[in-house]
Amino acid sequence: MAYNPSRARLSPPAPAAPRPRKRGRSPSAPGAAVWRASAYVAPFDHRRRWQDPAGASGRVWQGYHAPHAPVPYRRWIFADEAATSGSDACTIMSYNILADNNARNHPDLYLDVPWDALRWDSRRRLIIHEIRHWDSDLVCLQEVDRFREIAAEMKNKGYECSFKGRTGDAKDGCATFWKSERLRLLEEDSIDFSEFNLRNNVAQVLVFELNGTQKFVLGNIHVLFNPKRGDIKMGQIRMLLERANALAGKWDGIPIVLAGDFNSTPESAIYKFLSTMKLNVSLHDRRQLSGLDSSEFGLYCSLLNCEWSDEEVRNATGSSNVMVARHPLKLSSSYAMLKVYYWA
Repeated sequence: MAYNPSRARLSPPAPAAPRPRKRGRSPSAPGAAVWRASAYVAPFDHRRRWQDPAGASGRVWQGYHAPHAPVPYRRWIFADEAATSGSDACTIMSYNILADNNARNHPDLYLDVPWDALRWDSRRRLIIHEIRHWDSDLVCLQEVDRFREIAAEMKNKGYECSFKGRTGDAKDGCATFWKSERLRLLEEDSIDFSEFNLRNNVAQVLVFELNGTQKFVLGNIHVLFNPKRGDIKMGQIRMLLERANALAGKWDGIPIVLAGDFNSTPESAIYKFLSTMKLNVSLHDRRQLSGLDSSEFGLYCSLLNCEWSDEEVRNATGSSNVMVARHPLKLSSSYAMLKVYYWA
């Protein structure tokens, strides 16, 4: 079994670094990459201004850029072990592609990104190009709000697809694509976390058969971003683990691979929960669980025995009377295969 929030291989996992989120949002994988953009750099302008390019609906913040600013680039980190080849090898790519609607509605997160690089028509072309370059057997995407466009491109390359949209006002969701010549979908399930009062995030849980022989469960999730709600992050992840384990048991204990944007760092308590199968939440400030909030208060939480409400404990552990969250999966982290860890 493998916990793989980035790129994985079933034999063995091999992570890659998808595009990280901007400041205040966590990367989906260990952060060699800083993000990809076109070569265009806007002229230097001290004024911040609103503009509506090409008559686009909504208003987009046009940030400013220093003259001769370097073009962002991507620095890859590779796993120690060489990937195995053969019919039993399966490559899995996970990528948070930044929903077009989110880019338009949260321009303050991308002040250092040229408008040209945020335009969906430009990003769609680059996203499809990158997916085709890696040629993975399975592709797990998060923040997909242009599903029909992406699905059409992927189907032309021999992929089948499944999509689960978020609830409420959100327009994006999770999408999973697989090569029909190698993989067959045996069962499909999904989690709508709003049904459990855990916000409007979603997850996919799918069972595949590889080349008519090996079966495995694949989970694809986009965890809540809000650093202050570590209890909800824990609850979403815990439910995904429980659902994946139940589905694996239904198919005689087949392997499990988890992919997605977990909005947590490898040094975080949530990562510890995933890797050690348990976490005493009373020893942690819920605002510190994901490692995204750097306030000093969290450093002293174990001494102060941070207070949790019954609702927060129930979100994290499943019961207001239980302070230790547990899950049943012995997961192997894809980060463990990296020689060096870079945080972009």
